[in-house]
Amino acid sequence: MKRVVVTGGAGYIGSHTIIELVNSGYSPIVLDNFSNAKREVLAGLKAILEFEPHVEEVDCTDRSALFSAFERITSGETIDGIIHFAAFKAVGESTLMPLKYYSNNIASTVNILEAAKRFDVSDFVFSSSCTVYGQPETIPVDESTPVRGADSPYGYTKQVCERIITDFVRSGYPLKAALLRYFNPIGAHPSGHIGELPLGTPDNLIPYLTQAAAQLREPLTVFGNDYPTPDGTCIRDYIHVLDLAKAHVAALNWLGGQGTTCEAFNLGTGQGHSVLEVMRAFERTTGVPVPHRIGPRRTGDIAAIFADTSKARRELGWSCQFNLEDALRDAWNWQQSTVD
Repeated sequence: MKRVVVTGGAGYIGSHTIIELVNSGYSPIVLDNFSNAKREVLAGLKAILEFEPHVEEVDCTDRSALFSAFERITSGETIDGIIHFAAFKAVGESTLMPLKYYSNNIASTVNILEAAKRFDVSDFVFSSSCTVYGQPETIPVDESTPVRGADSPYGYTKQVCERIITDFVRSGYPLKAALLRYFNPIGAHPSGHIGELPLGTPDNLIPYLTQAAAQLREPLTVFGNDYPTPDGTCIRDYIHVLDLAKAHVAALNWLGGQGTTCEAFNLGTGQGHSVLEVMRAFERTTGVPVPHRIGPRRTGDIAAIFADTSKARRELGWSCQFNLEDALRDAWNWQQSTVD
């Protein structure tokens, strides 16, 4: 089986991708320092996979420790690919703690590329974000949409990391890279064994929404209702985390058939939903009301963005299989399992 290193593999998207990699015949190795993930995720993975995945506890910003982990992983065996998730990802927090984001997200990417070079890894999938587009002039956005000034330090780190990877490929190193620009991942594994489990107060909409609906948090704050959108609230493209996980496998498969390349792909549903629309969809799907209030805008948020995913469909042979209601149902199932 092809062996794939997954940095941040105990995180929300990483853990779901571990499952899809195994289901597709890959042998994944988790690299995580558990600074932004809980160890209980490993038990959830074991329950689904019926075995314990290989885990190396390491901080990707620690170059020496990272190389030591790669030494242990290789031990005479090759590494066929790397999926690099390890990063902090909260837009709001990044505006308050920019140095935390610059030092972690950028340094970890440089180090993992150094590891790819040292250990002869040629296939590299990068966890990027639609935040690289800033507030686009037109939507939906495709990969040719100009990358504008980032609205948050988090978004800027993704722009910088994409540039670093692109420059590394252009330098002549035989790297094949896929830059996956996520829109908004939501949902959970249908088993209820893993899902989005943020440490502390959730910064993203859906985990806070489900916790508020479960009366574990104060009412959800809708950050602004005066945006230039039909109902005044921000519009995003919400993609089921399982669809997103499958896209990483599709990207690895695609890289296997390429020469040296560096290509960006949008990953979303191609449809935008406002915050209020998501709340109503959740209430329809679950029958559970969402306590909420309207608050001021949040720094770093843009009014609206959703994806044109035709390139991913055409090149990767990938498209979404789940809709918004599926994702909200699975997110609520996961929330109930965490309470139990």
